[in-house]
Amino acid sequence: MAVFPKPSLKLRTDKKREIPEGLWQKCPDCGEVIHNLELVQNLKVCPKCDYHFTLSARERISSLVEESSFEEFDGDMSSVDILNFKGVASYSERLKSYQERTGMLDAVITGFGQIEQHRVAVAAMDFNFLAATMGSVVGEKITRLIERGTSDRRPVIIVAASGGARMYEGMFSLMQMAKTSGALARHSETKLAYISVLTHPTTAGVMASFASLGDLIIAEPKCMIGFAGPRVIRETTHQDLPPAFQTAEFLRDHGLIDKIVHRKALRSTLTTLLSYLSVNC
Repeated sequence: MAVFPKPSLKLRTDKKREIPEGLWQKCPDCGEVIHNLELVQNLKVCPKCDYHFTLSARERISSLVEESSFEEFDGDMSSVDILNFKGVASYSERLKSYQERTGMLDAVITGFGQIEQHRVAVAAMDFNFLAATMGSVVGEKITRLIERGTSDRRPVIIVAASGGARMYEGMFSLMQMAKTSGALARHSETKLAYISVLTHPTTAGVMASFASLGDLIIAEPKCMIGFAGPRVIRETTHQDLPPAFQTAEFLRDHGLIDKIVHRKALRSTLTTLLSYLSVNC
């Protein structure tokens, strides 16, 4: 018989391991857990499977143009609730929420910059802001950029990522499709280049307007591109969709996209293409 009773040891099972938030991200494609520092250094591309994470508009601009060369336009433009939209949350409330969350006033950044020796007019859409839907401000900023590019004899590069037209603005949103397309038509008449860069996802009204009008259309690997969603198409046509439908690879094979470019090679590819397209770049 023991002199002292043996203590009963119980391990706590309710204690969770504390990991600081914001330091790691899990790749949605392969499940790899990646430190944010490594991800940023790799241009937010998964080092294991090459999955391309979403870049903010400012990250995209920084990765493409010389930072000291970028001159932003219309940075103070902000949308208004012109239709007095009512829903679970008002449009004004949603705008304020996304402005605080992203530090942007709307879903696109536009300006002049330089890629290597080429002077360009560049726009980058930010999917983190209301799914980069195109309302009056997005359409107006892109139109003004194209017109400035035309006036200053610069090629235009637009990096698109969007859920389409912004339903909160109704017809005012749909009008931007014609306005941006018209500005690009005038740009083309002056023999200046327009390169459209499609990223995940680029859909609906944006894809049906300026995103599909490039002299050259390039896309990041495996990004989703299309007008209506696969479910809507399937229910409308009552047909099974082909494998990899609405991916960049599928659309390249069927002639809509000219080239698929890895994010790490995008800047050098744009430099080469600009050299081919215009001696005035």
